[in-house]
Amino acid sequence: MHSVGRSWLLLTGFILFYVIYLLFGALLFSSIERPVEDKLRNEIEALKREFLNQSCVNDASLEHFLVKVMTANKYGVSVLRNSSATSNWDLASSMFFANTLVTTVGYGHTTPLSDTGKAFSILYALIGVPFTMLVLTACVQRIMYPLVLAPVCLLQRSGLEPRPATVVHFLLLMVLMLLCLFVAPAAVFSTVELSWSFLDGFYFCFISLCTIGLGDFVPGTQPGQVYRPLYQVAVIVYLFVGLMMMFLLLRTFHKMADLHGLTSFLQLPRCEESDLGDRERIVEGANADQAASYLTEKEASKPLEPGSQPSYNTINTS
Repeated sequence: MHSVGRSWLLLTGFILFYVIYLLFGALLFSSIERPVEDKLRNEIEALKREFLNQSCVNDASLEHFLVKVMTANKYGVSVLRNSSATSNWDLASSMFFANTLVTTVGYGHTTPLSDTGKAFSILYALIGVPFTMLVLTACVQRIMYPLVLAPVCLLQRSGLEPRPATVVHFLLLMVLMLLCLFVAPAAVFSTVELSWSFLDGFYFCFISLCTIGLGDFVPGTQPGQVYRPLYQVAVIVYLFVGLMMMFLLLRTFHKMADLHGLTSFLQLPRCEESDLGDRERIVEGANADQAASYLTEKEASKPLEPGSQPSYNTINTS
């Protein structure tokens, strides 16, 4: 099989494994946390009935009730009647939680109730976060040519110099991403989430795609939403694609800065005499062959100078 075909096949396998990993996490989180959530919800309902049956409520009883209610609400269990029927640990909600965990968005609106769930979250994120970064990086590498290199070459053929071409391309890419990843989704969120304004939707998009994840706005948490599981899956896809495009934008900016010399301008100057002195002290006492081999390896491992990689920066500058 051709190397390009193998590369795409491997990427497809990574994405499929990523989806399977999310489903696996959703199943385990749901099986671990949903019984605990149901138990907590029943306790809150019983406490509510007991509180309502009291003819005279003293300060201690009121404070005890409020503490229990606020503690349950912190874990996503509400005492309100219209919110009590919605579980935070059904399959779709658990998959949404798993996605926010491995993408490091972490809204914090839903957290594990049990010690088993907390321990599994640590193990799940320990494996899932690096793998998610690997999949996102692999996807960005595949879309670099059609979305970055090819448009820059096209701008050059139209008569622009390489450096202005990269600036124009970066600005166009930024405007396109602003429209597709922030403006359009914000309009959708403000329509689906009845209590959200357009600014709230835009704010959510920015907080999410920057992986800040404050958790004050989380889609799919309002009671009585139609097609809630499908909606949450769509948000998962949006977050993955949005993070991938944010990675692409950052990489494009880095390459543009590298081409314009900003990277080398910001680098600290190297002190060659100090480096040689350090090397001599390190290899002191070793025989000549070992010292020569060490210095050769050190020279080979020196970082490449900016612009030396055969990628975005090697666009014809003649």
